[in-house]
Amino acid sequence: MTDYSNAETLVLHGGQYRSDPSTNSVAVPIYQTTSFQFNNTDHAADLFALKELGNIYTRIMNPTNAVLEERVAALEGGAAAVALSSGSSATTIAIQNLCSAGDNIVSTPHLYGGTWNLFVNTFKQFGIEVRFADPEKPETFGQLTDDKTRAYFGETVPNPKLKVFPIEEVAKIGKELGVPLIMDNTVAPLTCRPIDHGAAIVIHSLTKYIGGHGNSIGGIIVDSGNFDWTANPGRQPLFNEPDPSYHGAVWGQLVPEALGAPIAFAVRARVVLLRDLGSAISPMNSFNFIQGLETLPLRYNAHQKNAKKVANFLVKHKAVQQVIYPSLFEGNDKKTAKKYLKTGYGPIVGMVLRGGAKAGKAFIDNLKMVYHVANIGDVRTLAIHPSSTTHSQLSLQDQFKAGVTPGYIRLCVGIEHVDDITNDIDQALKIADKA
Repeated sequence: MTDYSNAETLVLHGGQYRSDPSTNSVAVPIYQTTSFQFNNTDHAADLFALKELGNIYTRIMNPTNAVLEERVAALEGGAAAVALSSGSSATTIAIQNLCSAGDNIVSTPHLYGGTWNLFVNTFKQFGIEVRFADPEKPETFGQLTDDKTRAYFGETVPNPKLKVFPIEEVAKIGKELGVPLIMDNTVAPLTCRPIDHGAAIVIHSLTKYIGGHGNSIGGIIVDSGNFDWTANPGRQPLFNEPDPSYHGAVWGQLVPEALGAPIAFAVRARVVLLRDLGSAISPMNSFNFIQGLETLPLRYNAHQKNAKKVANFLVKHKAVQQVIYPSLFEGNDKKTAKKYLKTGYGPIVGMVLRGGAKAGKAFIDNLKMVYHVANIGDVRTLAIHPSSTTHSQLSLQDQFKAGVTPGYIRLCVGIEHVDDITNDIDQALKIADKA
C-alpha cells in the first residue's frame, strides 16, 4: 500500500484494497454471506486460535466491512478499526472493552442525548459508573480519577453544545495516569484527527457524515495503536489478566507478538465483544458507507461553508436570541476551536429563539424544505427541537449541562444552495416570532 496523507486521496485509496482479488472489480463487492469456507482443519484451527487473521463468520469480520475499516482507520491516522451496527454500539463496546462491573470512566457532560442516557442509566445497570468532569477545566478529569478509572471520554464537537473538547490537554493527563482518551469524532471528520492530539481511541457514528445520505446505520471504533496497555497493568486489567474465553490469553502481551502491530484494543473488541454481543454491521451498509466515504471531503466542505453562512445570517435575525457556532465563540472557547478544527467550524448550527419552547415548536412545524428528523450528517438540511426530542429523557438541569434550553434549535446544515436554506429558515422564524 502506498502511504497517502491527503484526505481526498485516502477516502478513495486508503487501506489495502486496490481491486477485488477474485474478479479485479474496482468497486468494492458486497460479500453478502454469513460464512467462509476453511481451507482445511488446520486453517480453521489457526483462525479460531488467532494464529492467523482471516474470515470466519460475518458477525465477526467480512471482506466488504474490512475495506471500510481500513479506509476509516487510514483517514483517522489509526492502526486498525472495527465496524459495528451503529454509533451507539461503537460507544458501548469501546467502554465495555475496558470496563467491568465496579469500574468507572470520566466523561464530559457535553454529550449527545443517547450517549447521556447510556452513561447515566444503562451503564449503571452493568455496574459501570460514569463521572462527569468539566472540559473547560481539563484538570478535573485527573481529579475524578481513581484506581478503578479505565478511560476518559469526549466528543470533539459536542452535539448540540458545539464547544470543542480540549483533546490534547485531557489526553496528556490520561497518559500520565495510564488512562486512554476515547473521542467521538462523528461531527468533525476531516477537520480534526483526535489521534494526532493524543487520543487513544476514536469512534464514529458512520450513519452521519461518513455515510452522508441518511440511508444506513453503522458505527466504527478506530484503534490508534499508540497506547501502551501493559505500562500500568493494574490500570487496565482486561488487557493484562488472563482471558478465560481464549484459554487464558493476555491481550496486552499476546496481540503485538501474534499480529505484529499494537492493536490489542481493536482485536479484543472484535474477537471478544463483537463475537459475544453480536453488534455486526451488514455488508450492504458497509458498501453504502464506502460510497459515502469517497465523497466525504467534497460534501463536508460544502456543509461547513453553508453552515458558516447560515450562522452569520441568524446573528442578524430579530427572532433569534443567540447563535451557537464555533466561529462565533469568544475567549478560550474560540481558541480551542481554532486549535482543533483545521478546515472549518463544522456543519451544525444552534440557535436559541426569543420565544422559548413555544417559538421553537412553531419554527419546526412551519419549515417547508428543511426536514424535521432525529439525525445529523445528511446531505439535506435537518432541524430538531432537542428539548422535546433527543434530550427529552434528561432532566431540565441535565439538558442545560448538555447545552439544551427550551428555545434551542439544532440545525444540521446540508448542501442545498444556501439561499434556499436561509429562505426556508427565515419564513419559519417569522412565523415562530409571532407564536
